[in-house]
Amino acid sequence: MSQGPALLPRATDHASPTPPHPVDEILPARRMLPAALQHVASMYAGLTAPPLIISSALGLTPAQLSALLAAALLIAGLGTIAQTLGVYGVGAGLPLVNGVSFAVVSPALATAATQGRDGALPAIFGATLVAGLLCLLLAPVFCRLVRFFPPVVSGCVITLVGISLLPVAGTWARGGDAEAAGFGSPADLALAATTLVITLTVHRMLSGRFLGRVAILIGMLAGTLIAIPLGKVDLDPLAQAPLFALPTPFGFGTPQFVPTVIATAAVVMIVSMMESTAALLALGAVAERPVRDRTIAGSLRALGLATVLGGVLGSFTSTSYAQNVGLVSLSRIRSRYVVTLCGAVLVLMGFVPVLGSFVALVPLPVLGGAGVVFFGSVAVTGIRTLAKAALGTGHNAVIVSVTLAFGLFPVLDPDFYARLPAPVATVLGSGITAGCLVAVLLNYLLNHLGRGTEADPDAISAEQVTALDTADTVLGPKRSSDWTPFQPSGSPSGTPDHGRHTRGTARPAPAWPYVTGPVDPTDTGRHHRPHEVPAPPHRPDEVPPPLHPSAAHEGEPPPAVTENAVFPGPLHPLHPLHPRPTGRPDRPRQRHSAEADPWQHPQTPSASGDSQ
Repeated sequence: MSQGPALLPRATDHASPTPPHPVDEILPARRMLPAALQHVASMYAGLTAPPLIISSALGLTPAQLSALLAAALLIAGLGTIAQTLGVYGVGAGLPLVNGVSFAVVSPALATAATQGRDGALPAIFGATLVAGLLCLLLAPVFCRLVRFFPPVVSGCVITLVGISLLPVAGTWARGGDAEAAGFGSPADLALAATTLVITLTVHRMLSGRFLGRVAILIGMLAGTLIAIPLGKVDLDPLAQAPLFALPTPFGFGTPQFVPTVIATAAVVMIVSMMESTAALLALGAVAERPVRDRTIAGSLRALGLATVLGGVLGSFTSTSYAQNVGLVSLSRIRSRYVVTLCGAVLVLMGFVPVLGSFVALVPLPVLGGAGVVFFGSVAVTGIRTLAKAALGTGHNAVIVSVTLAFGLFPVLDPDFYARLPAPVATVLGSGITAGCLVAVLLNYLLNHLGRGTEADPDAISAEQVTALDTADTVLGPKRSSDWTPFQPSGSPSGTPDHGRHTRGTARPAPAWPYVTGPVDPTDTGRHHRPHEVPAPPHRPDEVPPPLHPSAAHEGEPPPAVTENAVFPGPLHPLHPLHPRPTGRPDRPRQRHSAEADPWQHPQTPSASGDSQ
């Protein structure tokens, strides 16, 4: 009795669960807490700098300064938690950190000059309320701009984000205060260099381990310990900080709505939205999770809500911090719940200011040494994105060069746009915003305007050219179906007509895509890709059609076909115009008589051995 066919093994009912995406991974507490503290330490200086500068300019009391710092920490923590969780359409669901925008400093100082010290903060917080509501209203519209951010645009913007932050790291490395007597002293530079060397050493020696991923935190801790005997650590804030603080709504007075201040705050809000979108695009590239319309809309809603709460509790316009994007890239810890814990720590520091004082012990030169690493990693992410933009084709190289120039003008010379009107100078004064506007505009004008219209039906975009180069095949013009080979007919001399072309012949036209490239007259056309429709096979007395319909005219000899006639690059082995192989290594090629149809596959000999 013959055995039946073997049964396939049945799939188990309990398959192994699919591992979560690294963004959704929940790390153990022993790994999550150090990673979260690393984010807190990297953002603390940028978060507290605007309140400190504004407080110094307005001459606020220590109690008022403590209230400003507590509100900034609390709002940053709540905004960060909303960004990372991404529930009910609020937040991006990515490890994105929120904080006070540095762009508010200059408008706040201008408001203090016009409204006076007593009326400046109520006017600023009233304008902050309106700016937050504006962000909420514009979020559904602004999110659609993601289609205007192809790799050539997003790569430029992300690169500018990293490059624009490097001068901040340089200022920190020299002491932070350009007007101080010891600014740029050798001791500060040596401390920054030591922190950088320790960070790189830990990252290199412990690569692949968890301690290597928190190398920046280890470098900052070591730099702070080295700075204590050098007298670079100020312990006074730790002794003066209150144990507990509760931000109160409208603690600085009833908000005032001044039209000029509101207009300036609206411009700052739009700048913050563009910078946050750029940081979100960079984070999506680092975390390997696509950024869609709803992702940007949720991120902007969280930004708007944080700004509205800032106007109520006494904080300023919020933005997303790009330095933490660089930290995610460097540490390779992409879990959003790590940043959620970072937000929870910020909220706790808002209620317990003494905890924030511990973070404030880190000297600015130490932050500068660490900032060189994670600010530079943001620029590297942008360069990686630009590598996908096909800079060798189309106008992308021009777009990148002009965008980087306009983005670096305000970075290299902060007074470059100083003589322009105040709103324009505020927008263009941010290298990220200026570069973003120039990149979007140039990409539309050079790569999209006038392409694919009736005036130029054969135009293809740079992205299509990139795809064609990647596939090692080049598609011909879309209108090539109008040009079909003539049926061969005898000429007065009796010689066949060599493939001349005309319109409207009885022979079926080759369907799109019609493949062009170097032509082999002996090719049969039977080697082609499954998704391509090759040209009909030619008879032995014909030659393949010309590369382009403009080259075919009645009564002219067939055009000379040269290598790389249309686009450079070798032909794929499955290309219909690739020379037919001479044989297979596993068996000899079958020979057939001349009477057999030369365009059919050779017949395989039968098992009985009655082959010729």
